[in-house]
Amino acid sequence: MSRLLVTLLVILVVVVGGLFLLSSRAHEVPQTQVEKAVSLDNLS
Repeated sequence: MSRLLVTLLVILVVVVGGLFLLSSRAHEVPQTQVEKAVSLDNLS
């Protein structure tokens, strides 16, 4: 194999591995609903 082909294969493996690593780390955090007590004294 030529050096160019080996270099391209190494770069391809590194890029695919990096994409796999980043995709496995990204997790969505579910939203939490926060309820807060509000006083009604301010409404009058």
